Formats: sequence, structure tokens, C-alpha cells
Amino acid sequence: MAGVLDLLLGKLTMLLSDEYKMLTGVRRHASFLKDELSAMKALLDKMEIMDKLDPPTKNRRDHIREMSYDMENCIDDFMHDIEGTHLKAGFVRKMVQRLRRLGRRHKIAKRIKELKVLAVEANARRERYKIDGCINSSRGVAVVDPRMSAIYKDAACLVGIDGPKEELVNWLMDSQKKLKVVSIVGFGGLGKTTLAK
Repeated sequence: MAGVLDLLLGKLTMLLSDEYKMLTGVRRHASFLKDELSAMKALLDKMEIMDKLDPPTKNRRDHIREMSYDMENCIDDFMHDIEGTHLKAGFVRKMVQRLRRLGRRHKIAKRIKELKVLAVEANARRERYKIDGCINSSRGVAVVDPRMSAIYKDAACLVGIDGPKEELVNWLMDSQKKLKVVSIVGFGGLGKTTLAK
């Protein structure tokens, strides 16, 4: 009997660790979706100003638009669930709320992973069928924000960020134990978000 329980306990532990890994990776996957969403928006803006689009490009535009709506809804659900409701309730009610929230987070995590896979597949399809060539050969003036390429670069590869990073860390790690708020301001493309990360 003890052997069966040990086996069951081992399986349950493995299952719970898999669930934990999935739920803890949600923030990272949501961040990926947010970055994908901004790249999709830039591409949709580019396609919007073009006069005529060929059928494959129109199909891709429509697919990207639908995917962006799904991603936005999923991120909204995730943010709403994180904010949650904090009602003053008894122990049993709090546990029921936590179990419900866990179920919702599981569904959201699964949906975020599905959307991430769809985004990666869409990118592979774009490369496979060379759809960018169709977009670039279309008539019309297309303006691409040069800052978009910095989104996908590693922070270590960016030039000129070490000085401000060290200065910011020194301010925050000052010997005084007071609460500090630091605002990072500047024009677009200067690396404010990268510095904050």
C-alpha cells in the first residue's frame, strides 16, 4: 500500500511542478505577446498607407489583425485576473476564490501559449512564402519606425546604456533606507524601457 502511495505522490508532485512552471511562465509569455502586438501594429500601420495590396498580403493583413485582437483580449484577461478582487471574506470563501482564480489563470496561461505558437507559426509562414517581398514591392510610401529593431535586440548589445544604468543603480542603492521613486523620461528611442528593465 505504501508503494502505491509513494508512486501516486511522485506523480502528483510531477504534475504540480508542471502546473507551477506553466503558471509562473505566464508573465514572460504575456510580455512576448505584448511585444508581438506592437510589431503587428507597426506592420498593420504600414499596410494601411499602401494603395493596393495583392491577395496574399491582404490575407496576411487580415490574419494579423485577427491575431492582434485575440492577443489584446488575452492580455486584457490576464491583467484583469492579476488585479483581481480583494474582498474581505472568511477562510473558506478566500480559498474558493483562490481556486477559481487558479482555474482562470490556467486557462489564460494555456491561451497565451497557444497565441505564442500561432505568432511563431505566422512568422515562419511569412518567411517561407516570402510575403515581405510582396509588401515591399507594393506601391506606396511606407514609413517604418527605426526604433522597432531595438525591441528585439539584447540589452547587452545596446550602446551607451552602461553609464545611465550604473548611475540609476547608484541612486537606488544609496545607503539611506528611504523609499525612492525614479522617473526615466526622454524622447522615443532613447532606451528608457531597456534601462528600466
